[in-house]
Amino acid sequence: MHAPHKRVPPPSLSATTFFTLSNTWGVSLKPISKPILVYLFSHMGSHILDALNVRVEGQGDKFLVFAHGFGTDQSAWQRILPFFTPYYRVILFDLVCAGSVNPDYFNFRRYTNLEAYVDDLLNILDTLGVDRCFYVGHSVSAMIGILASIRRPELFTKLIMIGASPRFLNDKDYHGGFEQEEIESVFVAMEANYEAWVKGFAPLAVGADVPAAVREFSRTLFNMRPDITLFVSRTVFNSDLRGILGLVKVPCCIIQTSKDVSVPASVAKYLKNHLGGKATVELLRTEGHLPHLSAPAMLAPAIRRALSR
Repeated sequence: MHAPHKRVPPPSLSATTFFTLSNTWGVSLKPISKPILVYLFSHMGSHILDALNVRVEGQGDKFLVFAHGFGTDQSAWQRILPFFTPYYRVILFDLVCAGSVNPDYFNFRRYTNLEAYVDDLLNILDTLGVDRCFYVGHSVSAMIGILASIRRPELFTKLIMIGASPRFLNDKDYHGGFEQEEIESVFVAMEANYEAWVKGFAPLAVGADVPAAVREFSRTLFNMRPDITLFVSRTVFNSDLRGILGLVKVPCCIIQTSKDVSVPASVAKYLKNHLGGKATVELLRTEGHLPHLSAPAMLAPAIRRALSR
């Protein structure tokens, strides 16, 4: 078995201690319970920057957000960053479910749908004072970006979605890629033997024959606490955002690999046809759900083309 990943809370806040404001706006140290910790995390903008490991790198007048998908963290973008930091102020952060984040911040009652993740994203951008940005979202973060753009369309110049899907389950006239029984068997496998599931899932998801990418994806999956991984998986696979696509007016670019075990190519066409604003599709001649890990030199130019259109 892999050694458990050691998680260290951000220095500004531990799981049992928080700087609370006194009536005179002074600062005092007091122990607090986990429920209060979670409440403060979701309501105090400045703390979320530490909690979700927010970084701003690069230079330029425009902001570019990179939002990672399920099973990874912001390190997934490390091979992409050099293509963009000379020209943009790049914002990176970790989803609250990522293994790089203190698991005490994950509230099982709050993160039952994607709207809570949207709250986190908008909180980050507001705290940083961002009034306009380009947004690159992978997998579930593409959908988080869609929801955020519906709430705050003025905040987003363009959405670039990689491996995006509004629904993973098949329906009468919709091919999402999975039957309900298949998904349930995945959940059973995750719960029964998480290590074995990761070892089987990582190479399937990466798709292309890139051992380094498989190792990297396996590492970030192993960093996640298994119960959080299972909970988030259920949230993602049970989501259905098809009904709100027409509300998206921000221009979108959908980047899809030629073969993705998680998202059929037909889903990219479905998104293009149902999004409410201008949308384009770019097909990458590579396999897998994580081209930023397996084919960064191919993905980065596609993102740059999307940004320039």
